[in-house]
Amino acid sequence: MKLISLLCATLSVCAAQTIDRTKPPVSPNARPYKLPPVSESKLPNGMTIMLADDTRVPLVTVRLVFPGGNRRDPQDIPGLAASMASMLTQGTKTRSYQQLAEQLDGMGASLSAASGADQVIIQGSVLSEKLPDLLELVADVARNATFPENELTLHKQNRKQKYVMDHAEPAFLANETFRKVTFQNHPYSHVGPSAESIDKFTQKTLIGYRDTFLVPNNATLILVGSLPAKTTVQKSITALFGSWQQKALPEYKPAAVPAAGRQLVLVNRPGSVQADIEIGRTAAVRKDADYFPEVVASVVLGSGTNSRLFMDIREKKGYAYDAHTELTPLDEAATMAAVTQIRNEVASEGVAAVIDHLDRMGREPVSSEELRDAKNFANGMFLMRLEPQAGLADQLVTMKVQNLPKDYLETYTTKVNSVEPEQIQRVAKKYISSENSTIVVVGDAAALAKPLEKLGKFTVVQAPQAGQQ
Repeated sequence: MKLISLLCATLSVCAAQTIDRTKPPVSPNARPYKLPPVSESKLPNGMTIMLADDTRVPLVTVRLVFPGGNRRDPQDIPGLAASMASMLTQGTKTRSYQQLAEQLDGMGASLSAASGADQVIIQGSVLSEKLPDLLELVADVARNATFPENELTLHKQNRKQKYVMDHAEPAFLANETFRKVTFQNHPYSHVGPSAESIDKFTQKTLIGYRDTFLVPNNATLILVGSLPAKTTVQKSITALFGSWQQKALPEYKPAAVPAAGRQLVLVNRPGSVQADIEIGRTAAVRKDADYFPEVVASVVLGSGTNSRLFMDIREKKGYAYDAHTELTPLDEAATMAAVTQIRNEVASEGVAAVIDHLDRMGREPVSSEELRDAKNFANGMFLMRLEPQAGLADQLVTMKVQNLPKDYLETYTTKVNSVEPEQIQRVAKKYISSENSTIVVVGDAAALAKPLEKLGKFTVVQAPQAGQQ
């Protein structure tokens, strides 16, 4: 009877509580990420080795990363690092491209290479039992790529075609112009090769870049997954990479990042029925104390379907299908930009609306509801990216390349949760306000130039014509 009475009393209390079904339930703060065990060591030749255990699946993800990347391109050959990287798997001293592909297929592995703004990376994955075989191929392409003439000729033809295709896309033109105007003489200003530089990709220039920057004392080998015993892994790595001779790296003095300033550019693309818009400026990098308030501010402004830009530019005004922010934190600098595509007839109104949202971030504090939702969104996306092996491996790459503190991943959610409205407002005035922003509009100058005059004087430049190289 006592149990029945207690149950009835509990049900009565619950029934008496009013549930507000007009508001979604409040999610608790995300818990800090727990990094799996990671060991770090060095070979005598200076190569760093990072091993992270993840035994959930019998798979290993491999990353061999070399800091430098596109920012170390020769000034007269932009795009060299990217083409060198893509050619690494096209043949070595001991294997043709076909033999390499057949060997990868036989072990069920993947292997590729690419270059970003700050690094060249050779990446792959394989079942744990085949790890030694994949590491042998990784070592071979890193040390012995030959850049065969026939494959290089084909690569250059394809790269020229891609150049034309890229410059036919207004979104590419907007980003390329934004980077050029924002970074000026800094190496981050280029996003790909120039029309002239592709013909300068030769065996000599590719080998020269490879032999300069793909050296063991500039390398970190990252293995994430179900690893064999540490001594076994170390023995295999030493056998494959231990004889690799280190070399002195050329001195590198980072070019100064230009001070932000108001710059308005209209890229004339005759016949466009909409305007592709990118508005932003240099911002805080990951090592900067302003970075986490910047992350949350970016979410409030333009990440997800509840963001201010999406709800106003798309849902309320109907100017565009999408409007969002892009926060791009590189090693030496970052950019924060609002990106959208707006119909010609309302382009000037659309640009003005985006500018108003950028400036409003610094004028008014965000609401408690916006702040809570933005923190949950930022932390949720961060934790989702870390869930797969490849995600963790890529984050470890970023930590090494950008010299981030060892507790960066494990303190991320705590730092996001600690952001306050006044921090966002301060950072917004510093990095988001349109006062010192680059404003790039790509579209038909005949339709856009006059309406855009109310926003200021735009410099008009011509987009490359289709087929132009």
